[in-house]
Amino acid sequence: MKAIEFENIGKQYRLGLVSSGTISHDLNRWWTVNVLRKEDPYLRIGETNDRAHKGKSDYVWALKDINFSVEEGDVVGIIGKNGAGKSTLLKLLSRVTAPTTGKITARGRIASLLEVGTGFHPEMTGRENIYMNGAIMGMTKTEIARKFDEIVDFSGCERYIDTPVKRYSSGMTVRLGFAIAAHLEPEILVVDEVLAVGDAEFQKKAIGKMKDVSSSGDRTVLFVSHNMNAVKNLCRRGIVLESGILSYDSNAIDAVDYYIHKSEATFKDEREIKDMIKEIAPFLKIDSISFNGSTKNVTTIACNQRYVDICIEGSTIAPMKTDFSFTIRNKEDVPIAAYGEGHATGKVESIEPGKFKIVRRVKLPKFVNSGECFIDMALHQPGIVFQMQAPSCVKVTFEGGMEAFGRANTIDTNGFFSMESVQ
Repeated sequence: MKAIEFENIGKQYRLGLVSSGTISHDLNRWWTVNVLRKEDPYLRIGETNDRAHKGKSDYVWALKDINFSVEEGDVVGIIGKNGAGKSTLLKLLSRVTAPTTGKITARGRIASLLEVGTGFHPEMTGRENIYMNGAIMGMTKTEIARKFDEIVDFSGCERYIDTPVKRYSSGMTVRLGFAIAAHLEPEILVVDEVLAVGDAEFQKKAIGKMKDVSSSGDRTVLFVSHNMNAVKNLCRRGIVLESGILSYDSNAIDAVDYYIHKSEATFKDEREIKDMIKEIAPFLKIDSISFNGSTKNVTTIACNQRYVDICIEGSTIAPMKTDFSFTIRNKEDVPIAAYGEGHATGKVESIEPGKFKIVRRVKLPKFVNSGECFIDMALHQPGIVFQMQAPSCVKVTFEGGMEAFGRANTIDTNGFFSMESVQ
């Protein structure tokens, strides 16, 4: 039996405005739909949801022409880039918002964990929110009371259960929210990328619980995550969304491989590394970033070269305390090593106003059976603010593959680091 059916689902938004923008447009839309019983004229326009480029229209399709069904007891992973429409799809299913076109049919109670604090009242205690959340999901007071001790124990928040939720950290809020959704036994469980907020211990418990739920075969799970290993381990089926369109639907392993290869294709143009900066402090200007002497975002390293030289040049108009760090990710986008002296020792470097140059050499770890990896780079003041982020800015391909490096658990950081200001 089909638990969920998406039929010609589309969701359109007007950028920057809630209404059509003018009274005449709003009246035209109302008259056409409600009196003439015709299609909304503004649905004929709109562009694909490509967040990286400015469009010609103010209308955008966050989702368009989505058609698929989910069998009862199936576990489906929904993957795609940020802005692909994953969260929008789950919000439509959870009735947070309504589709612009199409119809969704869901059979059974739906429990949703879409973002930190979903459905919680900040002034109410954890205990009160458990009962309120359970009631919203259609559970009786007796059913909630029977599961109450299990929920509290799983969340690890027993000491704070009678404290208002507004005093919880984001991690504690996610712990309690997931515990409620997982233990109140809805027929359909919807989980967005919220488990990443929790600590390592809780993520392990949560994934273990989802494995139990998925293996029982009596509950349907829709799971959104950027952790490709979790998708492959938990899900039997994978759906890839791309710019609001369903681009691939197959078993989880094939879907992850398809998504990874699509992501890798974006590196073929060999852009400048500095062009991939996502966030930057207003007082900071980056002139160039080089990786082993190359400013391109695709780099090849010989197998016997176990180190990288990174150089960042720029200028600042304000004094800056900063630490340089980077994270190495494998092809499945899972972090496998990290380097950041400020995180480990609390040390930061001071840069005076004017031009500066950051130079660092770091030895690479011994990777496991992979010929390439991706590197995130960042400048930040530890514990305070990011000054620059460049996620997945470099794709490194090792000549001859990295299998020759063997196996290691931690990164070797016995390199050297220098930072200098150039006046």
